[in-house]
Amino acid sequence: MKQILLIEDNEGVRENTAEILELAGYKVATAENGKTGVTKANEGNYDLIICDIMMPELDGYGVLHILTKNPKTSAIPFIFLTAKAERGDFRKGMNMGADDYLTKPFDETDLLDAIELRFKKSEALKAPATADNASDVMKFMGGVQEELSIDDLINERNTKSFKKKDTIYREGEYPHALYYIKNGKVKLSKSSDYGKEFITQLCGGGEFLGYLALLENTAFNEEATAIEDSEIAMIPIEDFRKLIYSNREVSNNFIKILSKNVLQQEERLLKLAYGNVRERVATVVKNLYERYGNDSSGRIELTISREELAGYAGIATESLIRTLSDFKNEGLISNEGKTIVVENAQKLERISSGGL
Repeated sequence: MKQILLIEDNEGVRENTAEILELAGYKVATAENGKTGVTKANEGNYDLIICDIMMPELDGYGVLHILTKNPKTSAIPFIFLTAKAERGDFRKGMNMGADDYLTKPFDETDLLDAIELRFKKSEALKAPATADNASDVMKFMGGVQEELSIDDLINERNTKSFKKKDTIYREGEYPHALYYIKNGKVKLSKSSDYGKEFITQLCGGGEFLGYLALLENTAFNEEATAIEDSEIAMIPIEDFRKLIYSNREVSNNFIKILSKNVLQQEERLLKLAYGNVRERVATVVKNLYERYGNDSSGRIELTISREELAGYAGIATESLIRTLSDFKNEGLISNEGKTIVVENAQKLERISSGGL
């Protein structure tokens, strides 16, 4: 049975978290402050440590600093558990050697997933590389030919349902997995210091999320939010890296997918940076039509608000509404509630390219 040391000064959080871990089949020891936690860590034999940051006596950073200096405890997987969520706190903890970072209040599934991932990573590092390991990776991939086999990649992976407006991950958090949208739509956004949101990308079924942070081993630089009910498959980091590093064909095909996404984003952002309001709105409508529209009817069923659509175009909401009204009067589009019907895709293309 795996043994976990939980260091948390809040009695309620400590007892509730310990109960969750025990119900999941772990043996749990607790400590009410950092000093006691260090003592217990040195005296026991723990497989993982979960530690709060803001504590009396000795804070979480101090606990991690002391334990990493001791050969007996330096290799124990370490997860920070805290109510603080600023990017600087994430970066400081990770730079000091923490393995993961969870913010309170947390979902018990996220906690257990993070723990399971740490154990898998720890065991993988201890296991020698063998031909059987490589064979398992190949079996997992199935048959990869010209395209990356998504079905193989997400086969038997954990799938989580997100309601509209649910946050999938936040800016500054570190990735636990590679995210794959099985169905639904997700917006990626950044916020200014004044709270103004700018939507950097809209993603739909068949697209990956969070891969740059995963590949670069950095924190997410944007927030991902479901804009309609969505199902997201979460592929553990270790499984993904095995696939990428053990099979050149897989890695090449994944690079092709990412390159296509990057080129599309660069083209859109270039037009938004230098285009006027009409060109920006035409670019956004054309982009949504090409990705999510119905070719036979021209319908784009939008599940995002006009405010979010304006954020995607990088303009004021009033400017977006006025321009959509102009396009409707010109016969370029029509609308049925939030659904936009593209009536003249060729003229929209000309406008987005700077034509009349």
